[in-house]
Amino acid sequence: MSTLKTIHALSDPFAWSPDSSDEVLESVRAYRLGRLREQLVMHECPAIILYDPVNIRYATDTSNMQIWTGRNPTRYVVVFASGPVIAFEFHSCEHVWRGVDCVSEIRSATCWNYFNAGPEAARRAGQWAEEIADLLRTYSTDLCVAADRLDPEGVYALEKLGVRVVDGQAITELARCVKSPEEVSVMRRSIAVCESGIQRMHEALVPGITEQELWAHLHFENIKHGGEWIETRLLASGERTNPWMQECSAKVLREGELLAFDTDLVGPYGYCADISRTWTVGHVRPTDEQRHLYSAAHKQLHFNMDVLRVGMLFSEFSERSWKIPARYARNRYSCVAHGIGLVDEYPSIAHYSDWTSGGYDGRFESGMALCIESYIGDEAGGEGVKLEQQVLLTDAGIEPLSTFPFEKAWL
Repeated sequence: MSTLKTIHALSDPFAWSPDSSDEVLESVRAYRLGRLREQLVMHECPAIILYDPVNIRYATDTSNMQIWTGRNPTRYVVVFASGPVIAFEFHSCEHVWRGVDCVSEIRSATCWNYFNAGPEAARRAGQWAEEIADLLRTYSTDLCVAADRLDPEGVYALEKLGVRVVDGQAITELARCVKSPEEVSVMRRSIAVCESGIQRMHEALVPGITEQELWAHLHFENIKHGGEWIETRLLASGERTNPWMQECSAKVLREGELLAFDTDLVGPYGYCADISRTWTVGHVRPTDEQRHLYSAAHKQLHFNMDVLRVGMLFSEFSERSWKIPARYARNRYSCVAHGIGLVDEYPSIAHYSDWTSGGYDGRFESGMALCIESYIGDEAGGEGVKLEQQVLLTDAGIEPLSTFPFEKAWL
């Protein structure tokens, strides 16, 4: 058995499943809905309309065609801070709520996007707004509602009825940013599935296949084990690794060139596993330049993991983070670190050089799940190295959640 296989055999990634413990999922559901309601109270907002499929999943643990409904606003949920959860479900899809106890009532969704309503969109938006306003009058003394995502026609229709609409993104992002122990246990399941896909890619990485063929192995393992979807296609080889953010293509892999990827995988139960590694095609000995790039990326990643502490301001972490050498600064990654949960989440920590234009402050809390980022690529060209580690921030420090090994022999 290879060293890589031995590492994963020591901890069977599929030995634990929430299917065998209803208490785990019940605890996760109660915690998440409680967090959302706490934020509604803190923001002095009586209710929120959720259209984002990820936020609906967070509040209710229901899922229905997430990618499709992310483009087509055809299901939504109204959550009251002190009151019911009302679900508005797409045509004949009430069955997705079976076994979910948090919802008080399931109604048919009023769809007023142009695909569904055509020239009747404005009229149907008015009908939709009347129903929302009636709920607010029934369960609240304040005609105010937050919305995580709402097209202008809906805002206009609510305002005509005297309803004040406020942005709900802060409410949902702040609710999602601190994880319960049960949430972390479910997240570990997705990470285990993701790492089984990474191992599959590692074993399939031979010259002559395309980037897309290699990427398909990650999708296969995710779907095979109950995963859901992948947000991006970030896998590149050779000269396509620099600059970063190039999606996989039909390019054929050549022996000895670098291969880098970023999983962005939404696995079982909707939790994201966001892991990056870089290898050589064929797993041959790297060149001196490849080792130099990898060593810098590995140093950046682990330096920043060592710096991070509970209670630290975002700006302090950014200022104290690893100083990127000038030749790599232009092609730096978009952030130093970001939150992770069902998908990428608040906060996103800007590089200190970008702080004036793109930074915002806050404070790190125990229970935050985070992804520490590194990308090293020379602005003059050549190859680049992408590394990323998913971690849990605790009072005792950083606990790695992703365990797939780095190329220690390259350091």
